[in-house]
This record gives sequence, C-alpha cells and structure tokens, in this order.
Amino acid sequence: MASIKLASISTRAPKGLDKEKTKAKTAKLLEELDELQNRLIAEGKHALLVVIQGMDASGKDGTLRNVFGSLNPLGVSVASWKAPTPEELSHDFLWRIHKEAPAKGMIKIFNRSHYEDILITRVHSWCDDATAEKRIKSINDFEQLLAEHNSTKILKFYLHISPKEQQERLKERTHDPRKMWKYNEKDFEEAKLWKQYLKYYEVCFNQCNRIPWHIIPADQNWYKEYLVAQKVYDTLKALRMQYPGLKK
Repeated sequence: MASIKLASISTRAPKGLDKEKTKAKTAKLLEELDELQNRLIAEGKHALLVVIQGMDASGKDGTLRNVFGSLNPLGVSVASWKAPTPEELSHDFLWRIHKEAPAKGMIKIFNRSHYEDILITRVHSWCDDATAEKRIKSINDFEQLLAEHNSTKILKFYLHISPKEQQERLKERTHDPRKMWKYNEKDFEEAKLWKQYLKYYEVCFNQCNRIPWHIIPADQNWYKEYLVAQKVYDTLKALRMQYPGLKK
C-alpha cells in the first residue's frame, strides 16, 4: 500500500461535480441505508464500527447528524471521546474504548477515537515515540480482534479539511449564535500545530492500515456526506444480509 500524503489529496469535490445531483444521490443512499440497517438488526450476525477523525471544525458532528441521524435509534449509538477520566487513566488506554465496541446487529460511531492516544498525545509530547509504537501495535491487534472475532466491519474516516476552511469555520463560531456553543479559544491554539497533527495523522494512516483509512475531502459538506454515505452503504450491502424466517 502506497504511503498516504495528505498534502497531495484535495480537500474539495472534483471540478464540475453537480452539487444538487450529488445531494439527491445522498438522499437516495440514506433511504437505502434505512433498509440495510433493519436487516443488520434483524439478522444479528454483524456489527459496524464507524471511526470519524479530523481536525477541529472538519465537520464530524455534521456528518453524524446528516448521514446517521435518520437511522433507527434502537440500532445506532455514538461515543464521543474526550480527555480520559482518572478512572480511565488507571487502566490501559484501550479499556474505555473496548467497552463501547458495537454488539452484533448494532452500528457504533466513534466521534474521535482510540487514535487520539497516538495523535494529540504525540503532538503535545504527552506520549513518547516508544510508547506510541506499542500503542500502534495494540490498536492494530484490537481492530483485528473486533473484525475476526465479532464479525465487526470497521470504517475509518479522516475528514480532510484545508487550513483556510478550518479558520473560516472557527471564526464563524464567534459570531453565529447557532454555533457559539462550539466555540473554544483553545481550538485556535491547536490550529497552529497543523503540521505536527498532519505528521502524526500520516503515521496513523500508514502504520494502522490493516483496516484501511478513507480520506474524505471535507471543505464542502455536501460532498463529504455523499462519500461517507456511499462507503457505509457499500459496506453493509456487501454483507448480503437476509431477514431471518420464523423460528420453528
């Protein structure tokens, strides 16, 4: 597998792609996802874990709302990962993550994830390289465990936003009343560490790739949501799930 270099990947939709037609395709995909989710729940043989990573303001919350918001709430849930609590710190770094892994029949979405333990921790030098290398191996083993022993399909998305678009969105939070609740002055400080974050994200992509990453151009929400919906649809469709018959 070729190394992923984010600088060589566009953050925008291809020129000439029709926005309204693409949004219509997304709407159709979401209708079909509703049926696929019903089969996932009814059959109870597979699970789906969706990992969403990205810089601040890359559109993680919007992706959750607009791609997964119309699904049956009985079969989908979200875990948002913040700084670990004292209890969580007293265990291994994957302890809190494993507890949230999806059961068969369920879709689980990680808003940020176990990858923070080899991203922000390295950017801020809270985790040295030797520890990070051990964690990378553990993450690969953990994902393989879910895939092989619980029939869990794992989709890993990186929402690829440009620095210019990020700054515009962060500034929007300072004057849009609907978005002020998201404002955090620390986000502007973190944005100054852009190159360091990209460096360690590329390590994630290239060393935690037994289950591949999907780099999603995220400057335009309509295109981002289409790509994520399409990949989720393709993944569930490929399972060839069937409704179980009457039990006799």
